Amino acid sequence: MAALTALIIGATGATGKHLLQELLASPQYSSVSEYGRRVSAPEQITTGREKLEQKTIDFERLETAGLKDKKWDVVFITLGTTRKIAGSQAAFERIDREYVVNAARAAKSDDPNHQQRLIYVSAPSANPSSYSLYLRSKGLTEIGLAELGYNDTIVFRPAMLGEGNRPDSRPLEITAVYLAKAVSKVLSSVYMPIPTLAKALRIAGETGSAGLPPDTVQNAGDGKLQYSLISNKGILDIANVSH
Repeated sequence: MAALTALIIGATGATGKHLLQELLASPQYSSVSEYGRRVSAPEQITTGREKLEQKTIDFERLETAGLKDKKWDVVFITLGTTRKIAGSQAAFERIDREYVVNAARAAKSDDPNHQQRLIYVSAPSANPSSYSLYLRSKGLTEIGLAELGYNDTIVFRPAMLGEGNRPDSRPLEITAVYLAKAVSKVLSSVYMPIPTLAKALRIAGETGSAGLPPDTVQNAGDGKLQYSLISNKGILDIANVSH
């Protein structure tokens, strides 16, 4: 298999940081581009620095970002926020959904012969009709990404994230993660170590949905709107595959 080129949108977040290191350490990726409002500090790059390209972009002016200048094989999107951090419902939806879909649209190659995978980190129970703002935004984002027409769109729905050294973690969140981790010993649907998620994302980028263990992939959408869903258990199973 030829070495892959990858783009990460959202590499400074908890999941993105680990994914970036996974891709830089993998011989399956010849070059990795990190585009975002901020980029990783030099001291955070522990390996593969020679194949890393970093670029600060303005999501309000994506036409100046140069996303059309390259033809990436895999586009990873780990960008997201919360209403509290965003400051308002409108700001949350703009960052969590519009920035994500618009960036994916801009990164899609115009060359019909170039095969591209799009991989997005969503949330469990994401639903475009949900009463929850967060879950509704994630569900609408999934559909918006599927409508872009990438050759292979894969949506990961991890459970509560932990073990990622998240600096913004709050006491209640830390307690919830601890409890979820304990329960996960008997239920595989409640907790997801961030390093495990990052590994599974990297593997999915390498193999595409067709190359993943069949029982880890669920088909979603109907008609022309087709994409693949990976549940928390599926993520764990993918990460346990030797790659």
